[in-house]
Amino acid sequence: MKVRFGFTCRGQADLALEDFPRLVDDLERLGFDSIWLPELMLNGPFDPLVGLAHAAARTERLKLGAYLIVPGRNPVRLARALANLDRLSGGRLLLIMVLGQPDAPEVMAQDVEKAERGALLDEVIPLLRRLWSGEVVDHNGPRYQLRNACLSPTPVQTPLELWLGGQLPGALRRAGRLGDGWIPGLLTPTEAAEKRRRIEAAAAEAGRGIDPEHFGVNLTYSHGPLPAAAVERLRRRRPDLDPEDLVPQSRTALHERIDEWLAVGFSKFILRPAAPPANWTGELETLAADILERQT
Repeated sequence: MKVRFGFTCRGQADLALEDFPRLVDDLERLGFDSIWLPELMLNGPFDPLVGLAHAAARTERLKLGAYLIVPGRNPVRLARALANLDRLSGGRLLLIMVLGQPDAPEVMAQDVEKAERGALLDEVIPLLRRLWSGEVVDHNGPRYQLRNACLSPTPVQTPLELWLGGQLPGALRRAGRLGDGWIPGLLTPTEAAEKRRRIEAAAAEAGRGIDPEHFGVNLTYSHGPLPAAAVERLRRRRPDLDPEDLVPQSRTALHERIDEWLAVGFSKFILRPAAPPANWTGELETLAADILERQT
């Protein structure tokens, strides 16, 4: 099993936009596998396509991961932008396609109805793959129509994989039917293993399979006791669990938690600190020394 460690930057909740280039440089220098940028429509994270284009120009090896909100985006323009970014980066683009946050201001900013978002994702994912194939596409879907659409240049990666997240039953079925992989967050390894079984059952029902190495996790960690704000944030999202069951709080606990995830077949890790550190370079150097020896 190939074990990989990426790192996610949550935008202005973590650091100023002007400090992002140094973060990218440190991740490349230290040997992390990837950087990941989440997306919100409104304030918060950096724009993932702008940020990753900048990172691509500064680096030669670091992979470039985006959580991209699909509903509300024109699929042809999205396909072209992602194909260009994959080609300009030499095939380093990684993608997790998401619906976006469910709160009213975010949904309104997407300019879609909340109830339509899942259907839009169902329509766009296969359409992106057809456009990236280089074939001439005719498409008559419930939301989008295309005639004689042909995209050039196409991505370097064949295929350019589309991973999914989500934990509700519909999201798990979608991951099985359409996804190339699955990465959840705020789950225990036991919970995730059960949801993985549902995804694999949905894939089998659809007559397809998912690479067994294409399962990963967003893993929040801490070097010591959790700050009160982080505890409160975790309790709001998972009131049924003790935050310590979700967040390892020492080097030893981090290794033990990674062992638990590996034991249930999850081998791709996107790491994020529970609270932003005062010194990002020092934080990444400590994390690299703690964990990158396990990257294979």
